[in-house]
Amino acid sequence: MQEQYRTIARAGEHETEVNRSRFICSLAPAATEREAQEFVAAVRARYPTAGHHCFAYVIGADASVQRASDDGEPGGTAGVPMLQMLLRRETRFVVAVVTRYFGGVKLGAGGLIRAYGGAVGEALDAVGTRTRQRLRLATVTVDHQRAGKLENDLRSTGRTVRGVRYAAAVTIEIALPDAEVAAFGAWLADTTAGTAVLELGAEAYGDA
Repeated sequence: MQEQYRTIARAGEHETEVNRSRFICSLAPAATEREAQEFVAAVRARYPTAGHHCFAYVIGADASVQRASDDGEPGGTAGVPMLQMLLRRETRFVVAVVTRYFGGVKLGAGGLIRAYGGAVGEALDAVGTRTRQRLRLATVTVDHQRAGKLENDLRSTGRTVRGVRYAAAVTIEIALPDAEVAAFGAWLADTTAGTAVLELGAEAYGDA
C-alpha cells in the first residue's frame, strides 16, 4: 500500500467562462470506477442541454485506474488535460466532469486544452484537498477501572479512536500510523501497567 495519498476535501462545483463559453467543473470523491461513472451520468442528467460533458477520473492510491473522455471535443483537447491536472495535483479517488456550454466563439485546440485543464485546476482550488495516510487498525482491551483514563489519554495524545465497546472488559478501537506501532505498544504497557492487550488488525487509510 502507498504510505499516503491526496484526495479532494469535498464534492463541489466551480464555473469559469472563456470567450463566452461556460465551463462547469463538477468534482466528487469516487472509491471505485463504477462510482465515477455513475457521477458522470448524474452530471449529464443535471445539465441535459450542454454540448459536452468531458470527464477524467483517477482511482486507487497508486492511480492504478485512469480514464478520460473528450465527449465530442477534438481528440486530446479535453479529457487528457483534465486527467493531467488531476495527476499533476496528485489527487486520487476523484472524478472530474467539465460541462461546456458553447458561447459561439471557437477556442482552437490550445484554447480548449487550457480551458478544460484550467477548469479542473480552479475547481480543485475551490474545494480543497486532504491527505489520507496508511494506518494500522488495532484494538486495545482493558479493564473498566483503567478504560476512562486510557481513552482520555489516547485522545489527548492525538490518537485516532474509532470506537469504544463495553462488555466484561472495554475494547477501544484505534488507528495508528504503521511506523508508530512499536512505540505505541511500549507506551500502552507503561500507561496501563501491562494490563492492556493490543491486537493489530488490517491496514486502511485515514486522515493524516
